[in-house]
Amino acid sequence: MSSISDNLQDVKERIATAAREAGRDPHEVRLLAVSKTFGADAVLDAAREGQRAFGENYLQEALDKIDAVRAARSDLLLEWHFIGPIQSNKTRPIAEHFDWVHSVEREKVAQRLSEQRPLQLPPLNICLQVNISGEASKSGIAPEEVLALAQKVASMPRLKLRGLMAIPEPEGDMDRQRLPFRRMRLLMDELRAHGLDLDTLSMGMSADMAAAIAEGATIVRVGTAIFGQRHYAT
Repeated sequence: MSSISDNLQDVKERIATAAREAGRDPHEVRLLAVSKTFGADAVLDAAREGQRAFGENYLQEALDKIDAVRAARSDLLLEWHFIGPIQSNKTRPIAEHFDWVHSVEREKVAQRLSEQRPLQLPPLNICLQVNISGEASKSGIAPEEVLALAQKVASMPRLKLRGLMAIPEPEGDMDRQRLPFRRMRLLMDELRAHGLDLDTLSMGMSADMAAAIAEGATIVRVGTAIFGQRHYAT
């Protein structure tokens, strides 16, 4: 089995290749290593290879992991991104322990994150999750409702609205993969035209990151290709 080190190098090369093929600078695309269901040791292995940004879906698992990583390496300055669904009664620990939240879809959640963000920390970086494929099973706000929510979140004092996130319906064909990502790019262009200062499109995962990069992704969220197959508790 390939090591995390080898896997990281392979993913970074795939990102760079996709960026160059799209006529983009590879440095415009950041890798978010999705470490959910993997332990602190896996995070530390990736950190030893220079990876600094990690994505987590499950709050209690993430809090335990953040503590374990800090206990093992208090010198490491890692960036923690919450990318899972947010229950409004769980906003305080997210506001206190994370640097980014990619999955905001309700004004109430954003308001609580703003109110609960500690004053000694920088503003919490926020992406709004968009249900770009209109799937009933997916989280996210409808595209036509994004502008109103974005304007409200942008005015909240302890938050910094950075951009948009999406998890489109899976497609096997590159051209079909690109369509929802293109809609995301156009949606962000629309928000910018309304005066919102945005710089982040969080989209693309192991199977479709090349399509996402071709359409302007600035963060790709990759887990399996780095850490291997996940083993969920039953």
